[in-house]
Amino acid sequence: MTTYAIGDLQGCHREFVALLERLDFAPSRDTLWLAGDLVNRGPGSLDCLREVVALGDSVQVVLGNHDLHLLAVARGNGTTKRSDTLATILEAPDREALLDWLQQQPLMVRASELEPGEQHDTVMCHAGLLPQWSVAKASALAGEVEARLADDNGDFLSRMYGNHPSHWQDDLDGMDRARFIVNAFTRMRFVDPDGQLEFAAKEGLDSEPKGFAPWFSYSREDDPHILFGHWAALEGGTPGSRVRAEALDTGCVWGGSLTALDLSTGKRISQPSLKGV
Repeated sequence: MTTYAIGDLQGCHREFVALLERLDFAPSRDTLWLAGDLVNRGPGSLDCLREVVALGDSVQVVLGNHDLHLLAVARGNGTTKRSDTLATILEAPDREALLDWLQQQPLMVRASELEPGEQHDTVMCHAGLLPQWSVAKASALAGEVEARLADDNGDFLSRMYGNHPSHWQDDLDGMDRARFIVNAFTRMRFVDPDGQLEFAAKEGLDSEPKGFAPWFSYSREDDPHILFGHWAALEGGTPGSRVRAEALDTGCVWGGSLTALDLSTGKRISQPSLKGV
C-alpha cells in the first residue's frame, strides 16, 4: 500500500486522471491525500469533485479556500468572481450530494489520528501550520470549525470571510475566532514573529512584506512533517525552511504540473499540464 499526497487540483481533471495512471493508483490498495482546492479556475471542477467523491475511503481531503468559496457561493449567499469555473457544479443534478460531502471535509488531517500506532507525525492542511500552534492545538482548533461547518445552514459560511482579526489570541471567541482559524488553515502565506497573518502578498518569496516571513521559516517546538498546497508560486520548494514542510502545489492550473509525493519514499511524480493539448 502506498500513500500519495497531491497538490491543488483546481479543476484540472485530465491531469488528475493522467497522474493516477502514472502512479498505477489502485483504490483498493493505495491512499490519496489531497491538499485542498479541488475546484475552481480549471475547466474540470465538476469532474474533479465527482472523481474524488467516487474514490470513497481511499482518499483523505482537506478544505482549501476555493472549496470554501464554492460552499459560500452555493449555501452562504457568496458571489461568484469573474475567474470562477464553478457553474457546472452549481448547475449539476447531483450538486447537493457533492456539496454535502464537501461540507463534511476537515481543515487538517493527521496520520497519527487516522492510523493508531503511526509513529510519524505527518499532517496536511491547505495553507500550512501556524508556527504559534502545536500540532495538538491546531488539530483541536480545526475541529472547532469543522463542527460548526458540518451543521451549518449558511449562517457560518456567510460570515466566514474577512481579514480581521489578523493576529491569534487564545481568548478570541465567536466568529472572530472561527474566521482566524479558517484563514490560518486556508489563506496563510506570510506571518510575522507573533503570528500575525499578511493577506496582500500572494506571489513568491520575493514578495515578502517587511516584518513578515513565510510561515515555514519559523522554528517549532514540535517537529511534524507538514504537507501543504495553496502557494503555487513556490513551485514545490520551501527555501529557507526551518521545519519539515512539503509544498505540493506546482501550479497545474497555471500551466505547471500536478505533483504527487510518495510519503514512504519521498519521491515526487509529476504530470505536466495538458492545457492547450
